[in-house]
Amino acid sequence: SQLTDTIVGHGSVINSSVITGAEIGAENNIGPNSYMRPDTKTGQRVKIGAFCEVKKSIIEDGSKVPHLSYIGDTEIGKGVNIGASSVTVNYNGFSKSRTIIEDDVFIGSDTMLIAPVRIGRGAIIAAGSVITRDVGENVMAIERSKQKNIKNGAVKYKNRKNKGQEK
Repeated sequence: SQLTDTIVGHGSVINSSVITGAEIGAENNIGPNSYMRPDTKTGQRVKIGAFCEVKKSIIEDGSKVPHLSYIGDTEIGKGVNIGASSVTVNYNGFSKSRTIIEDDVFIGSDTMLIAPVRIGRGAIIAAGSVITRDVGENVMAIERSKQKNIKNGAVKYKNRKNKGQEK
């Protein structure tokens, strides 16, 4: 592991990870292969699992970001579980915005939270959702667009792409 300008609480374990300018609380389990960037702070008994990146965020006691996730400019309350491959989308190409996830929230795998957005206490976000609006306390939010299969769509795409390469 590589730690720079970082405070690590008693009993925390850091496995093959890079942490810069962060404060890690007591009894955390970080990594392997995670990257924690400046201005990140964790409470006690927090898990940041394999292949996660956390930037300028606060993660409170007992919360988990187990694997393959990006958490940027986010406040995560106590007892939150972030499912695999979830992202807090904090940058729209012009400015950065914050995501707030209150206590006891469950975020399903492969979810995108498009900031600025607030997820209320006890809420559940269904896997595969793209959340663009606030979710209230104890609400279950699910967002999935209807799948559209376009007959010969792949062939048309490839033909169009190949025409562009002839120039």
